[in-house]
Amino acid sequence: MYKSRKVILIAPAFNEERKIGEVVRRTPRDIVDTVLVVDDGSTDRTAAVAREHGAEVISFDCVRGVGCAIRAGYGEARRRGFDIAVTIAGNNKDAPEEITRLLDPICDQACDFVMGSRFLSGGQYGGDMPAYRKAATRLHPVLTGFFCGKRLTESTNGFRALRLPVLDDPRIRLNQQWLEGYQLEVYLLMKILKLGYRTAEVPVSKIYPPRAIGNTKIRPVIDWLHMLTPILIVGFGIDRAFRTRSGESLRRASAG
Repeated sequence: MYKSRKVILIAPAFNEERKIGEVVRRTPRDIVDTVLVVDDGSTDRTAAVAREHGAEVISFDCVRGVGCAIRAGYGEARRRGFDIAVTIAGNNKDAPEEITRLLDPICDQACDFVMGSRFLSGGQYGGDMPAYRKAATRLHPVLTGFFCGKRLTESTNGFRALRLPVLDDPRIRLNQQWLEGYQLEVYLLMKILKLGYRTAEVPVSKIYPPRAIGNTKIRPVIDWLHMLTPILIVGFGIDRAFRTRSGESLRRASAG
């Protein structure tokens, strides 16, 4: 079933030399054709460790943001003709063994996008999860779902699968400059929901590593504000206004 589709696993990573090897090692290679680690300007051995465990690596020369890393991964996947891209955290808090849960709705039910949810029955979360994250990850899907007209249990989980032809839709514009950080994942989810693509949520595990070795790169205030930004821009249709103004400017320039 899976081998009729070319599947790539994209793992954005920044200074994860102590964890990225486990992400690559645990990935089921009978299902995933290529593991691509996008090294976001790490100053440690993240890239080297990933290669030692059999991953391909794209390395940035400076820190550009997780959105840029995911965007680069999607771009590479599309250039090489992959059918499905799965994204996963580079710090080993997701379970690569559960990738099949994300792929099943795409392969069996013709879904376009599948979100992993720790809050569904059969999912779990634990480990050294910061207290503020517990509240934020519950509130964010309520707000996102309100603006998209759909009940959600997760909206910030980066463990997800996407049918790559969806990104050919000109209404989904991942190359916008404001999508360089954690905004991109929320923006993509909201656009897919509002445009009517077929989606699903599936239960997954998210176990945070010990704080002593680094359990998250998300900054408590700045990055959560970044995750709220797409709710305002997409939810209130501001992105459509940007496109309309840009289109009108181009038409006037062409006419002149």
